[in-house]
Amino acid sequence: MNAPDSASPSTPKAMYWIGWVLSVLPCLLLIFSAYMKLNPTPEVIEEMNKNGFPMQLAIPLGITELACTVLYLIPRTAVLGAILLAAYLGGAVSSHVLKLQGISFWFIPVLLGVFLWLGLWLRDARLRALLPFTSKA
Repeated sequence: MNAPDSASPSTPKAMYWIGWVLSVLPCLLLIFSAYMKLNPTPEVIEEMNKNGFPMQLAIPLGITELACTVLYLIPRTAVLGAILLAAYLGGAVSSHVLKLQGISFWFIPVLLGVFLWLGLWLRDARLRALLPFTSKA
């Protein structure tokens, strides 16, 4: 029996590996972001204060971001991780929009979310069956 995330006959190898590349790239940024929250520099502290987040939230936010990313990278929990990361990134977007910051601030979390879901869609045939881009009419 194939693992839930393995390349199967319904998932061409190229599609599977492109999906993994699109999945890992945003995860690297999210892991770096979590690291910066868990080991805050003066610049991180200043940025959090400027955006209205008390420094006491840095560690819980970093742990949440890292946990969701790990869930996403594990094939059996990837869909749960994607849902949680979408919620986390949605919170990031809303905090930037509420501060009336420009598109450059909230576009990155939106783009990360698109890459996460597209990567998962490409590598998981079950998700493609649930969310087809074309209909069989």
